[in-house]
Amino acid sequence: MKTRDFYFNLPEELIAQRPLEKRDESRLMVLDKNTGEIEHKIFKDILDYLKEGDCLVLNNTRVLPARLIGEKLDTKGKMEFLLLKRIDIDTWEVLVKPGKRAKVGTKFSFGNGKLISEVIDIGEEGSRIVKFSYDGIFEEILDELGSMPLPPYITEKLEDKERYQTVYSRHEGSAAAPTAGLHFTNELLEKIKQKGVEIAFITLHVGLGTFRPVKVENILEHKMHSEFYMIEKSEADKINRCKKQGGRIIPVGTTSCRTLESAVDENGILEAKSGWTDIFIYPGYEFKIVDALITNFHLPESTLIMLVSALTGKENILNAYNVAVNEKYRFFSFGDAMFIK
Repeated sequence: MKTRDFYFNLPEELIAQRPLEKRDESRLMVLDKNTGEIEHKIFKDILDYLKEGDCLVLNNTRVLPARLIGEKLDTKGKMEFLLLKRIDIDTWEVLVKPGKRAKVGTKFSFGNGKLISEVIDIGEEGSRIVKFSYDGIFEEILDELGSMPLPPYITEKLEDKERYQTVYSRHEGSAAAPTAGLHFTNELLEKIKQKGVEIAFITLHVGLGTFRPVKVENILEHKMHSEFYMIEKSEADKINRCKKQGGRIIPVGTTSCRTLESAVDENGILEAKSGWTDIFIYPGYEFKIVDALITNFHLPESTLIMLVSALTGKENILNAYNVAVNEKYRFFSFGDAMFIK
């Protein structure tokens, strides 16, 4: 299977640069995974497609304000850090621009010395391992000094940091938002509950691997970056109970989907566990627990378009994406949504 098999032509003007004023008023394409039939709706119409006894699975990770602008301590040269992964309390894997200046032993200052970092090692693919020193609480300093690590295809400044968080975000640790969840409001979630739909929360801290292109010709040679996930027993019990009673398991976003498929056993029972996953889902994959999916529109030739193709078939997805382009749907993080039923 070739990477180019997942290519479609996307005009740049369809890449959404800012969120809509109202979260639940983005467009919603409803795609029947078996027939390929398409309907055009508004996101809040998702209520009409969820049934009593279904279970909606939400990723409650919270995005860190992980982009830091500072300076090299000795030369005062401007530097940009992007926090990728926490290794221990004060040690992080980061991306540094310009990277050539970040040799082992180099120190950097942020916020006029509120935060000092020292490079202690070189990580994978040119990243750096740095140790931070500061007075106070790291998360509070980061909240003050950091900005949202918006994807590279979003060039406009985000006025309200919370618009790159889901309304149910709880556990900080992501370098990117689980963007399918950005469409939900508290009011819409309440209506979904009142309809008899179970809502379960899992956590997967999204890494920047989400934005990394597939650079190999044969997709089987692509290596996924690992991401940390957690599933509490109470939430696993909800999901297993729903499945046993014949309800559909509907993850919101590819992150929730990958988490569920990483933690399910041979018999289709979801385990309460935590760990790291590098699961790569592409056509031919047999889903063990996921029945349907709420997702956004993804990059051509990305692992995310490969995942949705696994659920409904590559031909159905590429046809739906071509329709989305013709109908001028908005793409990527702040774009419109798709429900694969």
